Amino acid sequence: MTETTPSTELDPEDRKIITLARSARARNGVPEGAAVRDETGRTYVAGTVGLDSLRLSALRTAVAMAVASGAKSLEAAAVVTAADSVPAEDRAAVRDLGGPGTPVLLAGPDGTLRESVAAGA
Repeated sequence: MTETTPSTELDPEDRKIITLARSARARNGVPEGAAVRDETGRTYVAGTVGLDSLRLSALRTAVAMAVASGAKSLEAAAVVTAADSVPAEDRAAVRDLGGPGTPVLLAGPDGTLRESVAAGA
């Protein structure tokens, strides 16, 4: 299920994770930035990991950071990228921690929301 929503209509907490993801992407000069919000409202921010021995998308890295920090669930996830969609593997990581209904927000490099899709979609 894809739902497009103008970024000006976003919940402030969702706008925050898009902004954090965008900042991570720009600060680290990586293809993607991501942020997730756990059940307590804490956020975890990451960029793409591109080592010779380890390759992770920004979203999977942010989910791993949340798990490693003790998060029990996710309320929402956001990824900022030039890509047109969120890969199934990334949505699966969000679904594993947050459940199938967890919203995954896809924003362009300028921070404009392109789509919101459930992790289980």
